[in-house]
Amino acid sequence: MKMVYLDNASTTALRPEVTEEITRILSQTYGNPSSTHSFGRSAKVVLEASRKAIASMINAEAREIIFTSGGTEANNWVLYNAVKKLKVKRIISSRIEHHSVLNTIAETKSQGIEVVYVNLLPGGYIDIGHLEELLADTTPTLVSLMHVNNETGTVLNLNVVGGLCKKYNAYFHSDTVQSVGKFVLDVKQLPVDFLVASAHKFHGPKGVGFLYIKKGLSAGAMLLGGEQEKGLRAGTEAVHQVGGMATALTVSYKNLTQEQGYITEIKKYLLEQLNIHFPGYKVNGEIYGREDEVFYNIANIQLPLVKEKTQMILFHLDMKGVAISRGSACQSGSIKPSHVLKEILPENEVKKPSLRISFSHYNTKEDIDLLIAALKTV
Repeated sequence: MKMVYLDNASTTALRPEVTEEITRILSQTYGNPSSTHSFGRSAKVVLEASRKAIASMINAEAREIIFTSGGTEANNWVLYNAVKKLKVKRIISSRIEHHSVLNTIAETKSQGIEVVYVNLLPGGYIDIGHLEELLADTTPTLVSLMHVNNETGTVLNLNVVGGLCKKYNAYFHSDTVQSVGKFVLDVKQLPVDFLVASAHKFHGPKGVGFLYIKKGLSAGAMLLGGEQEKGLRAGTEAVHQVGGMATALTVSYKNLTQEQGYITEIKKYLLEQLNIHFPGYKVNGEIYGREDEVFYNIANIQLPLVKEKTQMILFHLDMKGVAISRGSACQSGSIKPSHVLKEILPENEVKKPSLRISFSHYNTKEDIDLLIAALKTV
């Protein structure tokens, strides 16, 4: 049985170049980068070369890149740092953020921080007018809004939101985990203060990511200990992970135009086949006239099936060799409906069978045919 992987918003397969680089570093460059001998210096060279490579791909300076364990750690740090070091009194976010943002924001309430959720328009788009109303006072504020929603693929205009934040002297943090490596981000042009990335979303290793911190911003330590990462994140750096991440990002951006076009065609083919075999399906988050504001590698599909099919549909597809999800993998063990769909769908649609189908350049039209064939047996 051919196995089909259509859960790339959850994690991605390593590129061969990444596996090769990780293996090379593990076997040849195993020194501690804080050591002053030749083994340590060799590891330090890999670390700093990776930092420079990653910085260049988002047009940042190397000193603005801090290595982390991934998106969750970085999101936590930005929010807590804003309270402790930037002295914000209010955080503006939305109810459809990743739980690493939502749960951390909830914790800041105990520190006396005002938490405000911006209104959502149909499909889950941010109400920019409401955001400006909220910002139009002198309260020290951090705005935390994700670039690409990890469940529906709806895209936030970073220039518009960042422009408002700049106008009203607010800090702007965006969880860009789903877009780094799949979308051109130029921090010299974007009015953002913090961006977050996780390597395993762009065909790199799990357990490593990076945080962009705009130079000049006050920053406290994430972890206490040694002086690694400019004293912001103590602990011996995972050089092989960082090197693998830099390689993954380099290859992703090198092939971006070609792979983006290819994946767009795969997604188009999926929608064509759904139209033939499941007329009446719906793309959650897609609004007429704003179809191009849904990210090219994610499709959240509501199937025209009775809600009783919802509970077993993933198991059924898995038995047919098709790996897919209903939403964020971080919440896959929960029996609750997706918090994102709960916010953007009418109550009668929330419990209907919806699938998040997410693609990479490894997918083929044959994968889509096998998915459709498996769905037809449900």
